[in-house]
Amino acid sequence: MKLLFVDIDTLRPDHMGCYGYERNTTPNMDEVAKEGIRFTNYYCSDAPCLPSRASLISGMFGIKNGAVGHGGTAGDRRLEGRDRSFCDRYDMDNFNNIFRKAGMYTASVSTFPERHSSWWFSAGFNETFNEGHRGVESGEAVLPYVLKWLDDNGTKRDDWFLHVHLWDPHTPYRAPLDFGNPFEGDGLAGTWIDDETLDRHIHAVGPHSASELNMFDDNENPNLPRNPGKITDRKGLVRVFDGYDCGVAYTDYIVGQIFDKLKDLGIYDDMAIIITSDHGENFGELAIYAEHATADHACCNIPFIIKWPGALKGHVDNELHYSLDLLPTVSDLLNVEKGRSWDGQSFVNTITKGEKQGRDSLVISQMAHVCQRSARFGDWLYMRTYHDGYHLFDREMLFNLKEDVHEQHDVKDKYPEICAQGAKIILDWHDKAMLTSPYTLDPLWTVMEEGGPFHARGALEMYCKRLEETGRKEGADELRRRHGECRK
Repeated sequence: MKLLFVDIDTLRPDHMGCYGYERNTTPNMDEVAKEGIRFTNYYCSDAPCLPSRASLISGMFGIKNGAVGHGGTAGDRRLEGRDRSFCDRYDMDNFNNIFRKAGMYTASVSTFPERHSSWWFSAGFNETFNEGHRGVESGEAVLPYVLKWLDDNGTKRDDWFLHVHLWDPHTPYRAPLDFGNPFEGDGLAGTWIDDETLDRHIHAVGPHSASELNMFDDNENPNLPRNPGKITDRKGLVRVFDGYDCGVAYTDYIVGQIFDKLKDLGIYDDMAIIITSDHGENFGELAIYAEHATADHACCNIPFIIKWPGALKGHVDNELHYSLDLLPTVSDLLNVEKGRSWDGQSFVNTITKGEKQGRDSLVISQMAHVCQRSARFGDWLYMRTYHDGYHLFDREMLFNLKEDVHEQHDVKDKYPEICAQGAKIILDWHDKAMLTSPYTLDPLWTVMEEGGPFHARGALEMYCKRLEETGRKEGADELRRRHGECRK
């Protein structure tokens, strides 16, 4: 068995052609979708980058593995503790070791472990390559190492697993200028953001609003011309969408060259390919742009495409799945024993037979930019906010994703019974997680105790002054009132 795992940072499925995007961003990956299975309701359990990969690699929800943030205590994965044997079971039972146990040679080309000091990510790989730029490199810096690895190993080894990590859709948008802009002049035909909505977003309060794309200010880096500092009109709106979509298209261009190499080696047709991401990106959802900042559909819904020898072709699955469900699924596909600590639920029969094996509901979390937990069930997204990251979110929010996929209309007052259902889903999930965890503390409260989400920590007064200077004093006053009442 040969398997290529394409790990694309910050990739929204609805910005891919195979998921219905009007722009031709992903022709190479779209072909894999035709040859395999595409999942539409596949979510990371914990967002953004570090928490998502921690849950995927460990097979555990963040509430158990502890890595739910980007800094502080919650930026590190918990240790197994007093029951640890000669080796840490969390490392031995992780995602990468599934392939080792199946007799496959494992390799990774990724800068993620160094970027986030998350060295547990490398456990289970026979070899790893770190390009050295900690996530700000573009695909052209990664590609040569991938092609060389395939030349050296592609046909010389019978069984291998290669993980390739590409960052180009991630902020700051940095696709090389000589790639051009394939979308120049199309004007975002059919975009859902009308003039009234854009004006509301320009006057919104919160980091990465249209007026502060650079988190808390509108500064621009002349070395990053695709990455604007703010949106003031439709031309600026197009610019920020173009920056992201060029990153997606450039990634697809790089991936296409990897596929070409596999075809040249004569191994493409009979091998497995998985294409997925760690999280999505807000593009107007909750009035946030160019950031993966919330526990919502925009940030936590991710693409998942799998081409597997002997499995279905051209199939689409619409059931609810977590990315951590991939561990037991791959274990079943490879006939490997499952890890004892995993929280995942296998969907192997979906891949091999097209059966529906989804969950009734999901609970998704974010604690790096805000502290939120949300329930995804039916047509609904129910959100609970513990720290708003200076966005002025209500404690509860409810969105009907069938009618309002971009989360512009909070309908909690209209459907209190749906809110109660969502709250119970989160409560029951929390109780089950804590009762089956070896740890007695929910890391959400660790984040709150240490000053709130990492990307908002210590920025309140600075941001309030920015709001006052830009005609949004009422927002500054409300932020000071709210956070003056919060626990320190």
